[in-house]
Parts: sequence; structure tokens; C-alpha cells
Amino acid sequence: MAPRSGGPAVTDPVYLSPPDVGELEESYLLRAVRTGRFDPDGPELGAFEREVAARVGVGYALGLSSGTAALHLALLAVGAGPDSVVVVPTLTFAATANAVTYTGAEPVFVDCDAATGNVDVDLLSDLLGRLADAGRRVAAVLVVDINGRCADYDRLLPLCAATGVPVVEDAAQALGSTYRGRCAGTFGRVGIYSFSHNKIMTTSAGGMLVSDDDTLVARARHLATQAREPVPHYEHRDIGYNYRLSTLLAALGRAQLSRLDTMVARRRALRDRYARLFAAVPGTRILGAGDPGSNCWLTSVVIEPERSGWHAGDLAAHLARRGVESRPMWKPMHRQPVYADRQVALTGAADQLFATSLSLPSGSALTDGQIDRVVDGIAEFLGGHR
Repeated sequence: MAPRSGGPAVTDPVYLSPPDVGELEESYLLRAVRTGRFDPDGPELGAFEREVAARVGVGYALGLSSGTAALHLALLAVGAGPDSVVVVPTLTFAATANAVTYTGAEPVFVDCDAATGNVDVDLLSDLLGRLADAGRRVAAVLVVDINGRCADYDRLLPLCAATGVPVVEDAAQALGSTYRGRCAGTFGRVGIYSFSHNKIMTTSAGGMLVSDDDTLVARARHLATQAREPVPHYEHRDIGYNYRLSTLLAALGRAQLSRLDTMVARRRALRDRYARLFAAVPGTRILGAGDPGSNCWLTSVVIEPERSGWHAGDLAAHLARRGVESRPMWKPMHRQPVYADRQVALTGAADQLFATSLSLPSGSALTDGQIDRVVDGIAEFLGGHR
């Protein structure tokens, strides 16, 4: 890599959340290759599904090609379609809203809680009431567990139950997290995980749908395999999708799942180190801090420039000159050009987090030397802004 102007040559970039894979994953992949079974009915995919279901405490799991595919099928399974709306947090990755659009339903956005980044339950309550008054059919509330911290399910689940709206849990970032001892991904009628390259565990690409509803999972499985009917020839009564997870990637996932607790522990330790670093810095806080159940997928610091004397972008530029990746929280969906005309319920919290936050390198694969480099870079920046 060429030297950056004004700084040393960067030969070892530090990424936000690089994949944490090694010899164990290699051995699982090699074993899977040697079986010669690459079809979805091979032993690796079924075993991976059973192991994930057992890990999170649900009856059924379905391995899919991506977390987005899992969201799409989950929404179809609860009845999302052209005659309905789905409530979506505005502070999320585009895949959450895109999956709603795939079904033909209309995404309606709702703001977040400023302290955690998760959905604002009070605002959600008001929005559901207004949608009911307008005669809109709400097919689902799609809840996102931001940065691995679970939403406020103590309040959210009774609200949705009282209004008869199913919850679909987007736990793409939250495998390994818990809320009051219960695993993330298991709070709604159906939940999903992502195994993309930067998630807490990875299969390079992939995802999973989980539920205790066997009928729902069977329907999703049918649609994921091109909706082929169980007859000797190829027959299709529905439009299906090519959404099943590769058996080779499932083998990789089995190795990753066996290491999940260790990977979560390392991310938590890194968040603790960031928390100590910023504890005495005026105008800063760790988003969603103080949750012992979070897997700490990403650690994001929120800055109040009026108190700190600097902006999130200043720290980001300083780190970039040292080859350290960082990024703001998600740009809210209601600010995305493709969704700018959609209905939205706002307090301004998501806009504020986007403007004032910075996500820091958080991966379990980061070496001690890389972590020291990040922490030293932040300390150097802070020392120049006292």
C-alpha cells in the first residue's frame, strides 16, 4: 500500500471487523470437500441447522444464502405483501428495508432510542396507533438488534401482541447476544442471523432463519428451494427462490459456531478497553454501554462536539492516516434517496447518532498489536485535543 500523505507507510491496515478464521475452519472445510456431497441435503447443512437451533434454543433453523434472504422469507412467511406495511427502524443497514420492498410491502420507518440505537418503543406505540386509525394492515414490526444489543423486548413484545402485529427479529448483528438470559433472534415469531464476512461469526456469505413455528419454517424451506413440489419430476406451484446455504459454507459455520463464545469474549474485552479509554473524556459515551448480554459486535463512540471540542469526523480522519478503519453509524433509511418518500416517525435521534458517532475496530481477529495501534492512535488524538 502506498504511503498516505502526512503519515507513515501503512502496510497493515486495521479493519472494523475482519473474519476470524483459522486452522479449525480449514479442517472442517476440507472434511466437507472430501465427502463429495455439495447438495443442500448433504450432512453439513443439516448438522449446522441443528447446532444453531440448539445453541439459541429454538425448534427449527433454516440455512440460507444470506441474512437478507432470511429476512425476505421471514417477511413472506408472516404475510407481508403489496397490501401491507412493515414498520422498520430507520437506523439500520439497507438490507432490512430492502427485504420489505422485495415482498411488495411498504416500509414505514420509526426512529431509535438515543441511548441504545434500538427502536424507540414509545414512538412505535404511537405509530402503530396511527397506522391502525388509517386502516393500514401492518404485516410485521421488523426489529433490529443494533451492534449486538437486543431491543427492549420487555416493552416491545406486549405492545405488538396487544395490536396483533407479529415481530420479525433482525438479529443479523446479534448472534451470541442475550436479553434477560434469552438468546437474540428468538423473541419474534421468526428471527434471522447473518454470517457475512464481517459478522460475529462468518461463513463468508450466508444467513439463517430460526423459529419455533414448524409450519412457518417448512414454508420458508419450500420457497428457498425454488418451491419445488415433492414429486419425481420438476413441478412448481409457487414462485420460489434459490436461497439455500452452500453445504461447504455450512461446514465453515459449524467450526465458527464452536468458537462463538471465545470470539464474543474477545469483542467484549475490546469494548471494555475502549470504555476505559473514553471514560474520562468529556462529551463522549459508548453507545449501548452497560448491557452484559451484548455480543459487542461493533463498539461505537458517540461524541458531543460542544463538550469534547472535536467531531467524530476528526477522529476518523486521524485514524485513517494511520491505516485504521472506522465509520459512522448507519445513515438513516429516511435519509437514503431510494426511501426518501416513505412515511417516517421521527424524534431526530437517528440523525443525531449518524452525525456524531464513530464505530471503531471491534473484531475478534484483531491482533494485540493491532489493538494497541488503534488505542494508541486514539490516545494520541485525545492528547492533542485536551
